[in-house]
Amino acid sequence: MRFEAVLGDITLQQVDAIVNAANSTLFGGGGVDGAIHRAGGPEILAACRALRETVYPDGLPTGDAVATTAGLLSAEHVIHTVGPVWSSLEDRTPLLAGAYARSLAVAGEVGAASIAFPAVSAGVYGWPMDDAARIAVATTLRNAPAVPGLGIVRYVLFSERALDAFSGMLSDATL
Repeated sequence: MRFEAVLGDITLQQVDAIVNAANSTLFGGGGVDGAIHRAGGPEILAACRALRETVYPDGLPTGDAVATTAGLLSAEHVIHTVGPVWSSLEDRTPLLAGAYARSLAVAGEVGAASIAFPAVSAGVYGWPMDDAARIAVATTLRNAPAVPGLGIVRYVLFSERALDAFSGMLSDATL
């Protein structure tokens, strides 16, 4: 299994599944979420609306994940996950780890051989980048080997700072 960190645009990744750092409404938003919805076109929003009308009438819970079509993206699937908003008063680490673990489980359910993650919760949700990288890498290293057929886990980062944090965590890990 290969783990890698790259600087780039997650919507342009040639992988089976792209993870969307979504909000609980699943209706798009800013950052990665907005970029994926814009690049993927209206099919993604239509699939998210159908999920809200059936399976998730109250929205996707924090730490959970669900797959939809990828619309116009080169990926086959978008895996929407809701990371927690960072708090200095409450440890929400299990929720962030859960978002990564559930995304990997969903990748297994859809048969993805490759997956691209953003830095979930490290943008507008305010999670400190070094800690977000630590949780992401530790969780994916622990859970990805159990996903049948998964061969590539890629972190697609939006800044040099994020790339340094994730690359550092990967280099410190025993792969």
